[in-house]
Amino acid sequence: MSTPLPELPSLVVGHVSHTRRTPLNHSFRNRSYQWLVDLDDMPRLPQWLRPLAGFRAEDHLDGGSSGAGIRGDLKAFLQSHDVSLGDFDRVLMLANARVLGHVFDPLTVFWIFDDQGVQRAQVFEVHNTYGGRHSYLLQCDDSGRSQTDKAFYVSPFNDVSGTYKIQLRLDVEVVSVSVGLERGSERVFTA
Repeated sequence: MSTPLPELPSLVVGHVSHTRRTPLNHSFRNRSYQWLVDLDDMPRLPQWLRPLAGFRAEDHLDGGSSGAGIRGDLKAFLQSHDVSLGDFDRVLMLANARVLGHVFDPLTVFWIFDDQGVQRAQVFEVHNTYGGRHSYLLQCDDSGRSQTDKAFYVSPFNDVSGTYKIQLRLDVEVVSVSVGLERGSERVFTA
């Protein structure tokens, strides 16, 4: 069943919060924004403003190695996981834009819809402070929940172990992403 989506492109304004429970307890909550865009209808500034802000393939997935933009890199990633991306499939991306030549985008989420508007898959791309990134293919259930084993070093406070419990919501009213890192029965991190 297809879900009504927000008008695109959308500036999604909200909060980002992190709670780490080990090795030290620490929490913060800050106002934040990200863009929700359709990969086939990306916002474009006038030519003279383009150096100021925009989205570049080099900031996502395989760093633009396909030469076919973000969508081409996403298609290659999906194919490496035996998932096809059809010409008529729609892809929405939640990400931070590059601004004044710099990008800080700890998390990018891609939602893949078939030509009937039904979600087929999601890709969860994590960026660390060392310039690395890793993408996870998700298959969320009807309530937007998925889980995947952690496979990438993000923070000096958490090694590469545990399971991410992820909840995604994308509809006309709400765009939200929740992530918990669990080791055994203990939740050690929530964002």
